[in-house]
Amino acid sequence: MGDRAINNSVLNTNLNNNINNKLLLESTSLSSLSFNDDKFSSISMSAMLARGEVPDSHRRIADNYMVIKKIYGTPVVQPRITIKEQSLLAKYDFNPLECSTIKQINEELSFLKRWSVSLEPNLRHDSDEILQIRVKELKFLVASRYVNLTSEIYLGYKALEKYLEEISKY
Repeated sequence: MGDRAINNSVLNTNLNNNINNKLLLESTSLSSLSFNDDKFSSISMSAMLARGEVPDSHRRIADNYMVIKKIYGTPVVQPRITIKEQSLLAKYDFNPLECSTIKQINEELSFLKRWSVSLEPNLRHDSDEILQIRVKELKFLVASRYVNLTSEIYLGYKALEKYLEEISKY
């Protein structure tokens, strides 16, 4: 009787461990910023952003990125962003791309789209400049394979790349 109780205890422990592992895998397979009942992942939000009215400057930047990516396979390595470019991002309270979540990048893209059609010329110029900085950061991250080392939470580069793929004609 004692052996049977020990075997049942071991089976129950193994069953509970398997259930906990399954729940952990299911929860980590979802985006870190989505709820269990979400129909769309956060990355699909980038695709939805691209379906709206997209400024021509965004399309030119995306076409340039996609042509280089298709010709060379991966983007050509770019140097990291300069201090001047970092200060422009900081002016609008934007994090570096490697420290940005999908949600932050999606919000940023919606801001940039609105600012790009603004009546204020400085805001339009800054919008286009910020998108070019973001693409430069993306090229650096992808080319240096840094993206394999980033945390599960900081996947903003995937949202940016999805947006560029969706709005490009290539």
